[in-house]
Amino acid sequence: QVQLVESGGGLVQPGGSLRLSCGASGSITRFNAMAWYRQAPGKERDLVALIASGGSTNYADSVKGRFTISTDNAKNTVYLQMNSLKPEDTAVYYCQVRGLRVYWGQGTQVTVSE
Repeated sequence: QVQLVESGGGLVQPGGSLRLSCGASGSITRFNAMAWYRQAPGKERDLVALIASGGSTNYADSVKGRFTISTDNAKNTVYLQMNSLKPEDTAVYYCQVRGLRVYWGQGTQVTVSE
């Protein structure tokens, strides 16, 4: 069983930045990929960013150039740096890891508002 703990969400003004963290129980190098998803009220959960074990990344078109996904293997953590935040980025953000199974974190709320 893999435990994922997210942190770093909160309330930020438009144009601001946040960095989300997702700490895993045990080494993250065993996973094929790690990703961040988000789900806004009344909407489906959508992929935001993904990083594969080889380091390649993939981003949703809506966040390209603003968000960056990265990992720190020594800390067993995946990050999502979010810059130039917009109100439409408001959602619950979920960490996901993919190995033999898929595991999810509990989610962290990000609210972008004046």
